[in-house]
Amino acid sequence: MKSQLQITFRNMKSSKEVEEWIREAAAKLDSFYSQIMGCRVELQIPHRHHKNGVAYHIRIDLTVPQGEIVVKREPSLRGRARQLKESQLTKHAELNAQHKDLRRTIDDAFKAAARRLQDYARRQRGETKRRAPLPEAYVSRILPQEGYGFLTSADGRQIYFHKNSVLGGAFPRLQVGTTVRFAEGLGEKGPQATTVRILPKQRLRYGAKSAAA
Repeated sequence: MKSQLQITFRNMKSSKEVEEWIREAAAKLDSFYSQIMGCRVELQIPHRHHKNGVAYHIRIDLTVPQGEIVVKREPSLRGRARQLKESQLTKHAELNAQHKDLRRTIDDAFKAAARRLQDYARRQRGETKRRAPLPEAYVSRILPQEGYGFLTSADGRQIYFHKNSVLGGAFPRLQVGTTVRFAEGLGEKGPQATTVRILPKQRLRYGAKSAAA
């Protein structure tokens, strides 16, 4: 992977072998999208299970030109361990199962990241081919203290945006009815604006709510 790769272990010991698994999986992502700007991987064990193994959680944050792609996986060994009789579950078998579970968790997470990158690349190729200006929307709800708001697009969809996506630090200038152009991506909870730019010439938008609670 050409971009910088950061690997973090939480509540578990770092492992050269696990790092190598992650580096191998991360290197393959370039074949799905060549403009990855950064990749952060966090592995952790939030809770330990005495009899039924360990639940490994993984989070992958990929920085791309117009935002971030986040993938989370939280599988557990418990379901598989319960299928075995405790009398037959030796210490060696338990450790081996945990080892395989961690590798599977990493593989599944990076496969999901690859699918997300493919979708992102297809959308970006389509935008480049059309060479159309970014779509317009207007601010239909703004929560200044919380640092986010919602846009209403031309087709009537409500699209979430965070203050960090507003170009030029212009978030404080936004108010209900402000017209903007935006780029759309896929966040953890669905569609969101990855960039928001205020249009220099504002047009009054009727029907916009005057307050945002």
